[in-house]
Amino acid sequence: MMPPVTIRRRAAAGLVATLLAATGTLAAPPTPALAADPAYRSLSTASNPDWMRRLPDGASLAALSLPGTHDTLSIHGGAWTQTQENYGNSAGTLAAQLDAGVRAIDIRARINSGNTFTIHHGATYQQANFDDVLAVLGAFLAARPTETVIMRLKHECTGEIGSCADATGQLGFADIFDRYRSARPGLFWGPSVERGAGAGIPTLGAVRGRVVLAVLHGPRGGRYGQYGLAQFADWGHGSSTYIQDEYDVPNVGAIATKRDRVRRHLDATSAGDPTRMYVNFASGASVFATPAAVAGGALGVQGVNPFLLTYLNEGPEVHPPVRRTGMLMLDFPGGGLLDRIIAVNTTT
Repeated sequence: MMPPVTIRRRAAAGLVATLLAATGTLAAPPTPALAADPAYRSLSTASNPDWMRRLPDGASLAALSLPGTHDTLSIHGGAWTQTQENYGNSAGTLAAQLDAGVRAIDIRARINSGNTFTIHHGATYQQANFDDVLAVLGAFLAARPTETVIMRLKHECTGEIGSCADATGQLGFADIFDRYRSARPGLFWGPSVERGAGAGIPTLGAVRGRVVLAVLHGPRGGRYGQYGLAQFADWGHGSSTYIQDEYDVPNVGAIATKRDRVRRHLDATSAGDPTRMYVNFASGASVFATPAAVAGGALGVQGVNPFLLTYLNEGPEVHPPVRRTGMLMLDFPGGGLLDRIIAVNTTT
């Protein structure tokens, strides 16, 4: 009899596939084909390619409400692995997200031969390479120099069942990243990509037209060097004071608990230290609750995305207004939800 297994979000798809192959008895979780709505799977209804131009140069990144995507390029691998609408390989999906208004991204990479990065979610190659990511970001920011993009870059491969394994005989993850950074001078905001010293939180004016590296994560959540923003030194595996990343949603009924965690962190962000950046992962999954079910809902249980849209739209007679969302990392975001997060920047 198989011992209990704690499902990690990044490995769930591969582990489920292994169990199915071994036993043939594990039923798929209930994930109905939900219709797109303003909160879910309607990315293309939003068009916000240069929304940051309306914001003052002196605004701190910590003060902003930033729509983001969890596992930004995960579009292949089936129901347990896909987290975003598919707008094309080679980071075409990232290009669509940026045009819709996404400004915080979550990139997961495997070390490949030739000291290169390929983009993975667990064991599944997402038909994109890190060169594609940087090319899309470079083209977007050259065309929209008023914007900035915040990137979390994570070494994805643990070598465990359900994860990927790195190519052997290559440089370390941080060394390979340094090569990419050097090959594209000016793309990254310099202070955020220094190995030996974390950066302070910049103003928007200081980083327009640049990518800000928030953190460079190892495969089990540890941080490589001091890359990124110094504030995120304790951003590890799971949650901390400024991070909500409770990703284990054991079944569809537990989506309600995930909604509450997202709501509590949203309230903490709105009322919290204005000099600190907050990150709120709306995503979650397990063998019995796919990313789509958690985001959109299933079996009569409201998903996180429609809940968020409703909560952001509710007036002060219901709860204190949300004055800041921080980096809100979403699966399958809808255009209406992206528009509403962006609007928080100009209505507070």
